[in-house]
Amino acid sequence: MKKVIFLIAVIGVFLTSVNLWGQDSGSRSGEILIVYFSRVGISESFDRVDAVSSASLPDGNTILAARMIHDRVGGTLHQILTEKVYPAGYGDTTNLARIEQNGNERPRLTNHVADMERYETIFIGYPNWWGTLPMAVFTFLEEYDFSGKIVVPFCTHEGSGLGRSVRDLRRLVPQATIAEGLAIRGGNVKNAEQDIVRWLKEIGYASW
Repeated sequence: MKKVIFLIAVIGVFLTSVNLWGQDSGSRSGEILIVYFSRVGISESFDRVDAVSSASLPDGNTILAARMIHDRVGGTLHQILTEKVYPAGYGDTTNLARIEQNGNERPRLTNHVADMERYETIFIGYPNWWGTLPMAVFTFLEEYDFSGKIVVPFCTHEGSGLGRSVRDLRRLVPQATIAEGLAIRGGNVKNAEQDIVRWLKEIGYASW
């Protein structure tokens, strides 16, 4: 009986030492890709360049969140860029986003991930537009094979949270594991670092 109790205790300790994906926290072997979509770099009010490589561009809320995650987990940053130029005004942009959503459009992208197979985990960042992912993110997700990968959603919003975006993610990449997502209110992104760190620790991606 004592041997059985000891064995149960050992198993309990082991289970608590690994994260929910079955790997030691902070010791993942696969590479990480942090993908994000932002108006910065695709609208008339900004130069159409990758905001990751241009310090002269202002930081959008989703970009800030992506960089905070990158600071903690490393990996490669990738901004989703579109052929379409979006309006300068936020209201005009969201109106266009509504038209895209109603038409189930797939905006064409101008950049791509050449070696998606090397990444084990893909963080997907986006603003919540009309309750879900911008349609350009739909385009991105449908372009690759996510079999066996972990997809980690994070979004910025002004009251809608993650909306139905996680449900849409599960539909778009059914062959992937969808981790618990994080919703950050856009106006609070600059002060959200501790929330991001706490979330990363909870899902097993930050050990400090």
